[in-house]
Amino acid sequence: MWRHIASNFLTFLVVLVFLVGGVILWGQSEYTAQGPLDEPICLRVERGSNMRAVSRELEQEGAISNGTIFRVGVDYANKNSLLKAGSWLIPESASMSEISDIITRGGASTCGTEVVYRIGVTDAEIEVRELDPATNRYVEKAAFVPGEGDVPEAFETVREKADTRYRIAVAEGVTSWQVMQGLAAVDVLEGEVNEIPPEGSLAPDSYEVRDGDTRASVVERMRQAQDVILAQAWEERQEGLPLDSPFEALILASIIEKETGVAEERGQVASVFVNRLNRGMRLQTDPTVIYGITEGQGVLGRGLRRSELRAETPWNTYVIDGLPPTPIANPGRASIEAAVNPLSNDYIFFVADGTGGHAFAITLDEHNRNVARWREIEAQRATD
Repeated sequence: MWRHIASNFLTFLVVLVFLVGGVILWGQSEYTAQGPLDEPICLRVERGSNMRAVSRELEQEGAISNGTIFRVGVDYANKNSLLKAGSWLIPESASMSEISDIITRGGASTCGTEVVYRIGVTDAEIEVRELDPATNRYVEKAAFVPGEGDVPEAFETVREKADTRYRIAVAEGVTSWQVMQGLAAVDVLEGEVNEIPPEGSLAPDSYEVRDGDTRASVVERMRQAQDVILAQAWEERQEGLPLDSPFEALILASIIEKETGVAEERGQVASVFVNRLNRGMRLQTDPTVIYGITEGQGVLGRGLRRSELRAETPWNTYVIDGLPPTPIANPGRASIEAAVNPLSNDYIFFVADGTGGHAFAITLDEHNRNVARWREIEAQRATD
């Protein structure tokens, strides 16, 4: 009898072990399998929250199929105490394992609200935007010019949130003075920069910052980025350029940056200036005249006078030979690359064509015809 009971008990244990093993294997499979989410969501984890609360929200959002399996899996992976507050982008079909990695990894929030401080050539702007997980595109919630009018409530609200992200977007072609003015208006930064960085030394780009970062640290990031871009471009430059150093390439790049806002034209504009330098011709480019007047401190805001075209300044390429002594702005990567790898052609003239681009010419007669057409366009616009 006891032998029969022992035999049944052993059989029960074997079945139980198989059942438990099967449940564990099923749980592991569920934990790592593709999730049920059919479109991305932005999961906000509040400070002081826990995995139980997060698992409930994930279930409600349809991101996981079973909160218990999620919590057991997180606990088994020793991540239960690693939950990070913030806003986390949960991709479509993310597995429970992938979700647990996302919400315990840390770092800056990957979705939610972002404040962008834009430093432009003509003005500065602060934008509050929010990532739409379904389209993975930002939607503007508010925008304003610092120092002008009332500050939107949306901005004041997100500034109080711990998981708000901050970004500084520097436009191509801004001067170092403009960058310093823009950084002074970034209220999440601390400290001062005592000197304006050398013109051309800052890389126009988008820089994520944290509340409490110093202005000096942001400027250093910009300088290091520009150093890397310039060094790489110089290493990959064409042979035979009329440029003796990376610094001269930077000067030429800044002129290209200010001459055209059309990306496809940079190589052609670069070729005109390289052809002129090779022939010993003066560059005769208006942006250098403007820089000689403003020295990069603000926008001229009007057309150039004939007397200004003849005025002697270190930067006026109508009266000096070769390149000016310094860059006239902070050029972006594309203009630097164009300066050291211009297109191959014989153009030595260009003028605006009325479409935002330019008409290029090899001969003076052809250029004069292009200029006449541009004057007609200007006259027509003045009467409209």
